[in-house]
Amino acid sequence: MKRKILSGKDVMKLGYPEGRAVGTAINTVLKHFRRSEKEEIYSMLRNVLAAPKNFINDSIWGNVALELIPTEKKSLVHELNKTRIAYCTYGASGIEEGARNQMEIAMKLPVTVGGALMPDAHQGYGLPIGGVLATRNAVIPYGVGVDIGCRMSLSVFPLNEIFLDRNRSSLKQILLDNTCFGSETFRRPKEHEVLDSSLFKEVTVLRPLQGRAAMQIGSSGSGNHFVEFGLVELGVQNEWGLAAGNYLAVLSHSGSRGLGAEIARHYTRVAKQVCLLPREAAELAWLDLNTEAGQEYWLAMNLAGDYASANHFQIHERIASALGEQPLLRVENHHNFAWKETFGDGTEVIVHRKGATSAGKGVFGIIPGSMTTQGFIVKGKGSADSLQSASHGAGRLMSRSAAKQSITNKMVRQELIKHGVDLIGGGLDEAPMAYKDIEKVMYYQSDLVEVVGTFVPKIVRMCGDKTATED
Repeated sequence: MKRKILSGKDVMKLGYPEGRAVGTAINTVLKHFRRSEKEEIYSMLRNVLAAPKNFINDSIWGNVALELIPTEKKSLVHELNKTRIAYCTYGASGIEEGARNQMEIAMKLPVTVGGALMPDAHQGYGLPIGGVLATRNAVIPYGVGVDIGCRMSLSVFPLNEIFLDRNRSSLKQILLDNTCFGSETFRRPKEHEVLDSSLFKEVTVLRPLQGRAAMQIGSSGSGNHFVEFGLVELGVQNEWGLAAGNYLAVLSHSGSRGLGAEIARHYTRVAKQVCLLPREAAELAWLDLNTEAGQEYWLAMNLAGDYASANHFQIHERIASALGEQPLLRVENHHNFAWKETFGDGTEVIVHRKGATSAGKGVFGIIPGSMTTQGFIVKGKGSADSLQSASHGAGRLMSRSAAKQSITNKMVRQELIKHGVDLIGGGLDEAPMAYKDIEKVMYYQSDLVEVVGTFVPKIVRMCGDKTATED
């Protein structure tokens, strides 16, 4: 723009209301766009005027957008508290700065009443993976996560280590025949009552998702999802009254597939429209549970959780049928979810556990390590400091891109051979070395859970029919 100053008349001709919005717009142009062409500046000003809510979190145009929001909608704008609420961090030395920063921001939300950071924590979107956040009558879609209701499910069978060693080839084929990953689905998916939920008709966003959910049921996602055979070791006085020793077991990790992902995307967009936060906290936009959108999300989230559980039920049902055995026991626990709970003082809260699992007193769960390290069957101790939570696994030590750059197929092959593990599928980003030391993670949360058994993986299937060890 040739002239040095943009006049108020110029801005008002574009449709800007007289007042602070005009002055803020001029100051923004003078600060950031002195050398820009006139039409380029006008185009940007028109875009902000047309949809100011889209620019609330913009580092340049945010202040202009705020001035354009009608007075009656100013209540949608929320500032972070100046100081954060105190929270407990478990295994702080092993948690990256990015995850800690995300937790610090979450603890400044005006709806936050408590929180905790688990020892497997690493950076995510909005709330860090491994983050636990309690809020007052508000649910945060990105505090729950994209893979809503993702969970671990363990079935223990009356078969031993000798059976596994003698039947490795057959067990591999059972996994290939009875599990599907990623875009792969069963030719004849099984029916399940969750697919008949009236919510598919009553909630608008769910209507087009019913068919996709029916097609994907009983399958697993890509990434870190798996189904694996391994050995569970139980002591003499175990919780189930079984004889001490090793048992063949199946452990699965998967979630709500496309159903949960679309619910998360839709309601995150809605939350960002009705809850305007500073840029650094934008992914933590919440829905008030007293609103229609908040109630809709709550119902949809719970449906996605039920659907995820149905997926695991069918996975284990198929494998049990192929084995010709019924499980002696089942343990299932979920993460990426929000629970209505009550603090010791009677305060009712919404507890988000993103990549963290419930560890209420006496609650059973399974916390896996990696494809070559043991996992743990646990019983929660109900710690108030952790909001009755524990880690959902070992947690990533490396990002996916870092793992692919630093880990080789040869390294993975050597690790698999060392631990006697057969791998079907998987990628370098899921290599054992990409994960934290599960023994350290368990040490850091010894006050949160009691170990009542262990699981050692032996035959692992992940997304893809070829293994990550093939060049």
